[in-house]
Amino acid sequence: MVEQDTIKLLLECDAGVKMGVTSIHDVYKYVSSHKLRAILNECKDEHDKLDKELQELLGKYHDEGKDPNPIAKGMSWMKTTVKLGVDNSDNTIADLMTDGCDMGIKSLNRYLNQYEAADEVSKYICKRLIALEEKLRTQMQEFL
Repeated sequence: MVEQDTIKLLLECDAGVKMGVTSIHDVYKYVSSHKLRAILNECKDEHDKLDKELQELLGKYHDEGKDPNPIAKGMSWMKTTVKLGVDNSDNTIADLMTDGCDMGIKSLNRYLNQYEAADEVSKYICKRLIALEEKLRTQMQEFL
């Protein structure tokens, strides 16, 4: 049970990291503020570091990882495209990123509770990812 919950939690974290990086990529070309651009770059770099750790751990379990749910990814892209098509301001970008962080935090906490038998290393990674999302959500406040 521990190994199974560990793998499932790592897979959900992997999908979350990929979704976060994709979301940053989708809005990046619309960013006008140098400060917002720097915040998004830092967040992407932190996600990339966490992704490397995840891939290493998943490799130990002979798993290649998990892509985000295609429906969730498509809906996110559509929402981003529509909102930025109407108003491509930094305010809109901050609003989109805040919504994404909220969804990520909610999902990751759900998985952390659902896979309670997961090992401490995978739980720690999940908590670090939640902390990254919380940090980005806080940093977006000044742009709202």
